[in-house]
Amino acid sequence: MTAHRSTLRRSLAAATALPLLIGVLGACGYGSQAKSEDKTAPVAKGQKIGGLDEVKIGYFANVTHATALAGLQEGLFQKELGGTRIKSQVFNAGPSEIEALNAGAIDIGWIGPSPSINGFSKSKGQNLRIVGGSASGGVSLVVNGDRIKSLDDIKGKRIATPQLGNTQDVALLNYLSEKGHKVDAATGKGDVTVLRQDNKEIPNSFKSGAIDGAWVPEPTAARLVDAGGKVLLDEKKLWKDEKFVITNIIVSQKFLKEHPEAVEAVLRGSVNTNAWIKANPDKAKASINARLKKDSGKELPAKVLDRAFANVDVIDDPLAATLRDEAQHAVKAGLLKDPLLDGIYDLRPLNKVLKAAGKPAVDDAGLGVK
Repeated sequence: MTAHRSTLRRSLAAATALPLLIGVLGACGYGSQAKSEDKTAPVAKGQKIGGLDEVKIGYFANVTHATALAGLQEGLFQKELGGTRIKSQVFNAGPSEIEALNAGAIDIGWIGPSPSINGFSKSKGQNLRIVGGSASGGVSLVVNGDRIKSLDDIKGKRIATPQLGNTQDVALLNYLSEKGHKVDAATGKGDVTVLRQDNKEIPNSFKSGAIDGAWVPEPTAARLVDAGGKVLLDEKKLWKDEKFVITNIIVSQKFLKEHPEAVEAVLRGSVNTNAWIKANPDKAKASINARLKKDSGKELPAKVLDRAFANVDVIDDPLAATLRDEAQHAVKAGLLKDPLLDGIYDLRPLNKVLKAAGKPAVDDAGLGVK
């Protein structure tokens, strides 16, 4: 089995096969509570989209959510929504964002693949649709170079992941399995000790020597490098074309049905934001950092931001085929039981936006609404 195919089992296994271990899953393991809504958003001006007063948007204060951060900070979403104001809310983990979506507290959200699949499956396909992509990549195995010289040196070492059963945790477990190492998924004990820690705690554990390395998303990976760590493996190297979904755009099915024009407006804002980020990387980094400071009270050091930003690829394509392959290989490995995937995507609004912008359509890999 190739490294590419073996790693495709990662996030969906966490989403559905390990619920008894973790209860609920986070996209990146940043906790479970939502922070207060942003009250400094650009002022809504002009005509309301379909007469709608507001659109409630959720996201993480994370570099892998760069589209949401920059788009909100620069007013690019508000520009498309005109007089329909944005009510934004920051989340620390996927489960709380899915709960908010189910409760109607948000209408649209930026979120990782595992909670998207988990939420869709648990609702029997009734609560959400993935309507667009946002980011690929941005995950690395960073180690203490004095203790781990190569991938062959991992046995007997302590490697951290953000959360038991989350996307990066399962990626590490599967990678270790393919390398012949045995690790108990529940306890993390085995040939390699897998320690589950919050992303905010991992850099301190690394500096103190409590862990030898960590398989983590950005900007945690960049923080470890800044602390003297060595990137032993960039996860994108394990994927075909070096692309795999890390962030999707989801919407509640009720909101999509009742307010399609608003969904299209947000997707236009997303497409325009991604184009702006690519065309203006320095301004984009400043914008992302400004939003991070607004949302979390602290901005990233320049060296950390530069590395994290460079490792995340903002995209419009949700890379649906990678999600499908993840599910297929997770089932074969016995890590996932019959996930509900049919109808999880509705890319018609996005493709309408892309066509209007003169860009090629994206594919749902056969997992779209019929």
